Amino acid sequence: MKDSIRIASGQGFWGDLPTAPVNQVKQGNVDYLMMDYLAEVTMSIMQKQKLRNPDFGYARDFVGVIEAILPEIAAGKVRVMSNAGGVNPVACKDAILEIAKKAGYKDLKVAVVDGDNILDDLDQLIADGHLLENMETGKAISTVKEHLLSANIYYGAEPMVEALDAGAQIVVTGRVTDTGLCLAPMVHEFGWDFDDADKMASGTVAGHILECGAQSSGGNFTDWETVPDMEHIGFPIVEAYPDGTFVVTKHEKAGGLVSTMTVKEQLLYEIGDPAEYITPDCVADFTSINLEQEGENRVRVWGIKGTPKTPFYKVSASYLDGYKISGTLVYAWPDALKKAVRAGEILKTRAEDLNLQIDAYNAEYVGYNGCTELPAGPDFDRDTPDEVQLRVALSGPSRDDLNRFGMELAPLILTGPSAVTGFAGGRPKAGEVVAYWPALIRKTAVKPRMTIFST
Repeated sequence: MKDSIRIASGQGFWGDLPTAPVNQVKQGNVDYLMMDYLAEVTMSIMQKQKLRNPDFGYARDFVGVIEAILPEIAAGKVRVMSNAGGVNPVACKDAILEIAKKAGYKDLKVAVVDGDNILDDLDQLIADGHLLENMETGKAISTVKEHLLSANIYYGAEPMVEALDAGAQIVVTGRVTDTGLCLAPMVHEFGWDFDDADKMASGTVAGHILECGAQSSGGNFTDWETVPDMEHIGFPIVEAYPDGTFVVTKHEKAGGLVSTMTVKEQLLYEIGDPAEYITPDCVADFTSINLEQEGENRVRVWGIKGTPKTPFYKVSASYLDGYKISGTLVYAWPDALKKAVRAGEILKTRAEDLNLQIDAYNAEYVGYNGCTELPAGPDFDRDTPDEVQLRVALSGPSRDDLNRFGMELAPLILTGPSAVTGFAGGRPKAGEVVAYWPALIRKTAVKPRMTIFST
């Protein structure tokens, strides 16, 4: 058993800072790189990509990250945990193995954790009595089944631990819990028992602190002006110990700030009942967390309590729920706000005259001084805007009707209030509205799958 391990956050979402994961590996010693790519809506995006191209459906920029740090992975300096596989982890694995083979790396082990995608299994699951009722409305998933885009189980740390135990250097998963990406290395290295709820809670809290990238090392911080060198912000690192305590820190020369307040703000992110943070691995009690500033950019965390895991997995599903369209125009002085308000009224009336199917119409009047330079110094008049951006947004069941509305925006330039600009992107086009469907399913109904591959 190791005395401690260092787990580095490298990605808080798909599209996060591209240099962050490479810097985490290159700028100092870390044992594990944890990369979280998946939000709820991301799975539906990836599913649509896979339908267009069967080789897609995963975070393809992840492969570039692996290519950049292959020397460190092959040398055994770091192992990588990521849910970048999305809805196609096998294709993600194939791409990784291809670049590794081209670079001449032999015996590189890549694990795939999947079995989370249940979209094709729904008929059988429903027939077996798993109705997947919406956790908010109580409706059965059959009510939206024909519109479903994705349906995935949130698996926990266990299949990832199995992968690490089998020697995987890179673990690529589909939909797993963000926190499990961090908990799994702790269980593997320290030999923790999955029935030890306090230890599971400790690893879960550590994962929660790391999952949003730089959000716990000074990014998106309330007191942002106190964060040094934000241009070169370092992502957080957890130094974990076998007793369940850990320290949140960052690389010494990286920018950013790790303090009790930056960590506390992240701990409050996306939680409901703080005494019952429910994951597949345990129920963590956030009210039991103790924090102290141990040194510069070092926050010690300890005393975390947990209770046993529930018999359910969470299901994250998404479905098509109509269409939306939005467009903007900018109105200039004089009376910019009056012009924008009147233009919004005109557009709404014209939509009604066309008998378009519209569920919701919203007009916003955004800011000012987007086209002129602000005066120097802190004091300038904010009461009389020089320009206002009109933003109109509509939703409805018909893509064609919303696209017809999109044809009304440009004509307003010559058939509405004067001094308008900002229409340079062409007619807006309607896009899909993707709605979220959260549900629970008994763990006995599904099973994760782990497979090891190598170059």
